Amino acid sequence: MAIRVIQWATGTVGIHAAPAIAAHPDLELAGLWVHSDEKAGRDVGDLCGGPALGVSATQDAEALLASDAQAICYTASSDIRPDAVVDDLCRMLAAGKDVVNTSFVPLLYPKAAGEGVYDRLEAACQEGGSSFYTSGIDPGFGNAGITVHALALCKEVRTVRMMEIVNYATWDNPFTMFEIMGFGKPDPSHSLLLAQGSTALAWGPVLELVAAAIGLELDEVVERHEVITAPEDIEIASGTVEAGTISAMRFEIVGIAGGEERVVVEHVTRLRDDDAPDWPQGAGYRILVEGEPHLQLELGLSSDKGDHNHAGCLATAMHVVNAIPHVVAADPGVKTMLDLPVYSATVPPRR
Repeated sequence: MAIRVIQWATGTVGIHAAPAIAAHPDLELAGLWVHSDEKAGRDVGDLCGGPALGVSATQDAEALLASDAQAICYTASSDIRPDAVVDDLCRMLAAGKDVVNTSFVPLLYPKAAGEGVYDRLEAACQEGGSSFYTSGIDPGFGNAGITVHALALCKEVRTVRMMEIVNYATWDNPFTMFEIMGFGKPDPSHSLLLAQGSTALAWGPVLELVAAAIGLELDEVVERHEVITAPEDIEIASGTVEAGTISAMRFEIVGIAGGEERVVVEHVTRLRDDDAPDWPQGAGYRILVEGEPHLQLELGLSSDKGDHNHAGCLATAMHVVNAIPHVVAADPGVKTMLDLPVYSATVPPRR
């Protein structure tokens, strides 16, 4: 019998998750929650830019939570409402719904997501007899997921560097690009992402998850960043980046143990491929391991229906959608990549 799943929100990830749930042979789309009045009552397929799916969007959260659906795929916005996200998740878990999540990315490793967060989520899971899991592409499979499995090849691990090198010019998400990341702002003090503690909050759990996988205890996490500004106006999908404002950024989140930099997340984010030529070059995700043996892994994303940014949002959705059967089957509690079995895509057999 198919697992009945509610999709929660239709943002840049949710528009991919809802049709994927409907198409998955082991899942059934049982409902869709939306925030805006304009979306309420419309067919899910229409909202996601595809054919009708026979399920209408609703703003009635209580009715969805009271339904017989077993699981929720939660992709609601979290950038300026992390506490509200945790509240939402605890309510769902306590109501007996298993939840997979791409929102509030520190929940990739909830024990490192802030004081009391893990305890609240675990208590809600035990109350509702439910399970909770977070992933995506970055944070998620593109850094921690690849790394944890690759490190099984190593006898020794001295340092790990997990990199994203991506051109964001085609990503049509003005709020995130301009207000959260700070593109188009005069200097880093106007970027929420580059504010002290922000990158450590978002990617520190990646460091902690990888460290936990290899039995390494980190003493501290530090941040570094640098930016360049546009020499002229740059037109991108999200709008205009004016001359003299931030047009590329590079940041690192560094896990230190025994006075040495052992585990690092690095992001190089450009709007034009030729900018900042002295920064690392490439397109996608790169894992570098210094150990015995040394490892280098590269992951690039593309799509028949869009570019790498489209593919990244789809991949984020799919890494949790494909996990749903395993999360539902798991014992109650908060889960990470270290707890679930290896899972893959499930596609219908050819006819």
